[in-house]
Amino acid sequence: MKLVVALALSSAAAFQAPVGTSKPAALKGAPVDEFEVGVQPPAGFFDPLNYCETQPESFARRRAVERKHGRVAMMAMVGCLLHNADVEFPGYLSKSQNLKFSDIPNGLYGITKVPSAGLLQIAIFVGFIELFWWPASNYSGDYGCGFFGAKYEGEEKVKKLNAEMANGRLAMLGIAGAMLAEGQTGQTLQEQLLALNFNPFA
Repeated sequence: MKLVVALALSSAAAFQAPVGTSKPAALKGAPVDEFEVGVQPPAGFFDPLNYCETQPESFARRRAVERKHGRVAMMAMVGCLLHNADVEFPGYLSKSQNLKFSDIPNGLYGITKVPSAGLLQIAIFVGFIELFWWPASNYSGDYGCGFFGAKYEGEEKVKKLNAEMANGRLAMLGIAGAMLAEGQTGQTLQEQLLALNFNPFA
């Protein structure tokens, strides 16, 4: 775990953008300039191989994928924190198998306790979302499900997208770190916290 934290802290300096790095022109038809979204200190705009100049349309797809992965990671991190705090749904996950939600153990091992029919339902639901409800072909990330119908435009929209991108990137690091730490130590996030494994001075 200490290694993961050290790598995360040191990587920001390693990817410092060179002074004077120019950004490509805005993508045609894009609701916002995607080359402005996610460009934040300390890394700034980092494209040493000029990938964005040579393949701007591919960049738009990759940015959309990063945005969606960030959203999934944020939900995963919230779920990880809640489940490790023993906050669970009441009732049964599978009545026929007499399996309650509270019977699913915390951490990565918990997925092995979910019945195969439940895993299939999850896969079908995710596939439905990806293909029909919030299609992957929609690069804007605007799926019409904002809280309280809030609409943002211009600089305010870019500011909100930047915040989402930063939170998504942190969530991806967070959930990856939690999974790697559990794989290394064999302890769930809750057990690691109680054992003070996150103390860098230990």
